[in-house]
Amino acid sequence: MRIVRSGHLVLTLLVACSATAADNNALQGVQVGDIDRKVDPCTDFFAFSNGRWRAENPIPASMPRWSRRWAAGEATKEQLRGILEQAAAAKAQRGSIEQLTGDFYAGCMNEAQADSLGAKPVAPLLAQIDAIHSTADLQKTLGELHAAGIAAPFVVLGDSDAHNPSFVISQYYNNSLAMPDRDYYLKDDARFKEAREKYLAYMQRLFTLTGSTEAQAKAAAGTVLRLEKQYANASLDNVALRDPQQTDHKMTFAELQKLAPAFDWTGYYAAVRLPQGDLNLNEPKLMQEFGRQLRETSLADWQTYLRSRVLDSAAPSLSSDFVKAEFAFRGAFLNGAREMKPRWKRCVESTDGLLGEALGRKYVEKYFPPEAKARMQELVKNLRLAMKETIEGLDWMSPQTKARALEKLGTFNPKIGYPDKWKDYSTVAVRRDAYWESVLAAQKFGVQDDHRQIDKPIDRGRWGLTPPTSDAYYNPTLNEIVFPAGILQPPAFSMQVADAVNYGAIGVVIGHEISHGFDDQGAQFDAQGRLKNWWTDTDLKKFEERGQCVVKQYEGYFIEPGVHHNGKLVLGESIGDLAGAKIAYRAFQISQRGKPPAPTIGGYTPDQQFFIAWGQFRGDEVRPEFARTMVQGDPHPIAKYRVIGSVSNSPEFQKAFQCKAGAPMVRKPEERCEVW
Repeated sequence: MRIVRSGHLVLTLLVACSATAADNNALQGVQVGDIDRKVDPCTDFFAFSNGRWRAENPIPASMPRWSRRWAAGEATKEQLRGILEQAAAAKAQRGSIEQLTGDFYAGCMNEAQADSLGAKPVAPLLAQIDAIHSTADLQKTLGELHAAGIAAPFVVLGDSDAHNPSFVISQYYNNSLAMPDRDYYLKDDARFKEAREKYLAYMQRLFTLTGSTEAQAKAAAGTVLRLEKQYANASLDNVALRDPQQTDHKMTFAELQKLAPAFDWTGYYAAVRLPQGDLNLNEPKLMQEFGRQLRETSLADWQTYLRSRVLDSAAPSLSSDFVKAEFAFRGAFLNGAREMKPRWKRCVESTDGLLGEALGRKYVEKYFPPEAKARMQELVKNLRLAMKETIEGLDWMSPQTKARALEKLGTFNPKIGYPDKWKDYSTVAVRRDAYWESVLAAQKFGVQDDHRQIDKPIDRGRWGLTPPTSDAYYNPTLNEIVFPAGILQPPAFSMQVADAVNYGAIGVVIGHEISHGFDDQGAQFDAQGRLKNWWTDTDLKKFEERGQCVVKQYEGYFIEPGVHHNGKLVLGESIGDLAGAKIAYRAFQISQRGKPPAPTIGGYTPDQQFFIAWGQFRGDEVRPEFARTMVQGDPHPIAKYRVIGSVSNSPEFQKAFQCKAGAPMVRKPEERCEVW
């Protein structure tokens, strides 16, 4: 790695001369071989920390981005494949985990059968849509499709009441658009025009595969785009959707009926098994548009729209022609993948997506030891202590607001690895000779399982991710941070690495999720998870001003000429990264209290290892197509800017690498952003 500055020369020589024996000690350091030593860390820390690995490990043809983290996630699927192949080979009791997951996977893997059937598996649903001859038929069909997990133009899910988080109510979300968001329908930029052309071609292909002539398919695709554009006009944009105040519209069942009086809500609630209690409507304008379309859109156009939703939903589960059509639009055009993942991997992902806690139970039994959970609990404890010390030391926050922030931190609920109570899928009718039917059965179970929670006290033991998932999340109404077993593996976490490495990788992730409780969204929820202001007016103004610094910084990060991040869209995640790195570093210092000094490993000091571990964990190479899709709608910045955006604001980073004032990785004091 690096040089240029004389202050780095000694360290450079140490690194260059050592494939050091310390790397082979019981406690390992960062991945020295991943570092690009030709790059000065003070000039481009992202290239420095992982540039060599990315140069030697190009993105696989089936992936939109690639790094050690994503490679680890794909390796987890190899482990899941072994579990599923063993289950598929067993003669298991009906309703058992082995039977459910094994038969589901085996049915998915039967590509020859899928190809022989073509569109036949969805014929019953298409026939039901064809049989719509009245508004009553349309409304009945909408309810039955929603109950089967094919929900459009809205979807109803159970979630905490933002004003009474201990209780679950119906939450109505926009589900009217097949493209990523409203801008794809409404903006005239060249990339959005191209997206509409690709989408029309995709829709046309789906209709052709079900027997329409080219002319009929072209007309049908045009109808779908026209109707979705009308919904897009009634939809909130991605920035507005991040503001809980703009999606907070609690109402009664009677008030919902008034918004779309042409719809038989009583019949719909019976079809999807919903109690008629209070609900929250995220986008009232969308519901008004739904009501308008019920009155003014012809039944023939409604049929076309619903056919498109069925075909789009089913395409990955049907014959190769459907699978390839869906991949050409989403996998290739939107995400930039050059080829599909192998079928076994797609089948693993499908099983995890629909029977995730059944498969996950077997995964954690085999791959997540109790000592890993205990080590994570220690990390979380130190991160919470670091956040406590950080809040207590803030010079811009009043004692009154600090007390409430500390109260909120004290009620955080960390979940690590897997649920204490597993879902029971034994009633799901899975068959290895009828894959789409198995998918439908699992989707119906998922809808019913979700809807059974509504109008009841919250079950705090439920999880929003499956155990093998390589991700984490924060839930503001439950004030919980959740880390599935799937993310607790190298490069995020290992029992064999030095503390500096774990704190620099999974520690920053933990800090990031804790910080979400205090980002621009999370800060609007109090210690009980209520959407309620707990700030003084003066402190809130200071907090928002600090957020504006982050907005301005990320607005300046371009992925290509003319296309840059939307600072307001990525504000929450960027606050999470900045604060996550800061408090994880502090937590690392806490973990070392009372211990001998941490060792230098591979020529890197503990502080340098901490930051390199963060750079290596977030070391994604991203395809241009996927970067464009992310910048448009993902609240996360692309990996490069997650790394340099956070370290460039860190005095600790500057000190660790002896960066001089004015270096590209050192923001000017007056421009430095610090929210927490």
